[in-house]
Amino acid sequence: MDADLPSHGLFINGTWCEAEERRTFTVSEPATGTPLAHVASASQRDVDRAVAAAREAFDHGPWPHTPPFERARILHALATLIEEHAPELAEIESRDGGVPLRATTFTDIPLGLHMMHVFGELARRSSYEPLPWNDFPTLSWNFVWRNPYGVCAQVIPWNYTFCMTIWKLAPALATGNTIVFKPSSLAPLSAIALFKLIDESGLLPRGVVNLVTGPGAEVGEYLVGHPHVDKIAFTGSTEVGRKIMSIAAPHIRKVTLELGGKSPSLVLPDADLDKAIDGVLFGMFYHAGQLCEAGTRCLVHRSIYTEVVERLVERTRQLRIGDPLDLATDMGPLISWRQRETVERYIAIGREEGATLVTGGGRPRGELYDHGPFVEPTIFTNVHPRSRIAQEEIFGPVLAVTPYDELGEAITIANGTRYGLAASVWSRDLQQAIGVARQIKAGTVGINEHHVLNPYAPFGGFKESGVGREMGVAGMLEYTEPTHIHVDFQQKRDGKLWWDTLLPPLGE
Repeated sequence: MDADLPSHGLFINGTWCEAEERRTFTVSEPATGTPLAHVASASQRDVDRAVAAAREAFDHGPWPHTPPFERARILHALATLIEEHAPELAEIESRDGGVPLRATTFTDIPLGLHMMHVFGELARRSSYEPLPWNDFPTLSWNFVWRNPYGVCAQVIPWNYTFCMTIWKLAPALATGNTIVFKPSSLAPLSAIALFKLIDESGLLPRGVVNLVTGPGAEVGEYLVGHPHVDKIAFTGSTEVGRKIMSIAAPHIRKVTLELGGKSPSLVLPDADLDKAIDGVLFGMFYHAGQLCEAGTRCLVHRSIYTEVVERLVERTRQLRIGDPLDLATDMGPLISWRQRETVERYIAIGREEGATLVTGGGRPRGELYDHGPFVEPTIFTNVHPRSRIAQEEIFGPVLAVTPYDELGEAITIANGTRYGLAASVWSRDLQQAIGVARQIKAGTVGINEHHVLNPYAPFGGFKESGVGREMGVAGMLEYTEPTHIHVDFQQKRDGKLWWDTLLPPLGE
């Protein structure tokens, strides 16, 4: 182990510690292969300790009973702390995940900061929900009291580490839960940095948040199946999501899953093509297409198909691929060599299926690209809607463009996959675009925009793109168990419903 590299341990019960078996793994920079840090690799016993700490903090600690206004204050204070460290967090996210620094600086870190503030605001709405006054069978006051769920196991992938850490932690904290959190082994460093800020702040009681790192097959699977976990929140592939549901089923455990996607961008005949071309490319090539809601399918009306394809190709060839730390870079590397192999396999499949490769499809040339898993931004045209590159999640910079003749056909194609996470509609006619959006089976539809992540709005998927929602009030309430409380104002016995229906008069 390189002693010059920083080492990061586990965070359990308010203390940073080594893994019990002192195992570690090395995290490297995707763009260069340069080692960045050694990170503790937890065992099942380490997970037991983390869950026990979260269990104790929930069952006997103050956090579940902390007033919502105080939880709100703490979340706002954490957001302020994040803002003070934004530049270093942006650099960590870029180095660790290969995301261009321009994106982490101006989008990712600010979005995470905004999310923390939003859940600080929503925390004050998390416990009490009034219901209408009811006068049947007698006058009563009714309300819903929302209780924190308990110990939450939260597992995230590697592709959006910083923001995803916050959109898991913040709603769970806002509602008074305790947490055991596991980031991906491929890009855990911005999550670790955030936990260090939380620790240094001293704002949370011991055991409320706990961090375990290590391989998903061992650490993650054991965590989500732990008997003392009350709720599971997972973001990742549909295949792993299925496995988590099967693990949770015997215990009837609450599960929130945000899974894969094959999101369409529908370009209508009246679209403003200056906006639509750039918007489609942003939807596709942001973070090299390694986002679950990436707009990997573009459906274009045949009347403008040739023009749109030509302009997409022209703009794509202008994208700068390179060092994520260079502010001029538009697209960085893929997360790993293995991921590049997957993407290149799908590019070969696209050719075999008869789609037309109009740009990209290979590896960029030059010394800069020799040390990282770079792939050219790639566009296929004349893609059949049922082909594999139009149906399967590639998780890389591969856009499938398909023509359509009628709007109804476009909607059918858009809905014609097993996924339903996101979509976008490009049109000057907003009334028509809203009508189209309402017919698309997806959790989020942007009109003249893609990658729509609004912390006030629910985010999640239809069909095999997930179960439940994250963000917004809906996402926050996923972390609560509702209790209906009925306060009856009828004081006389003979006014009760049960007087006439169940019990005989006294003395009989």
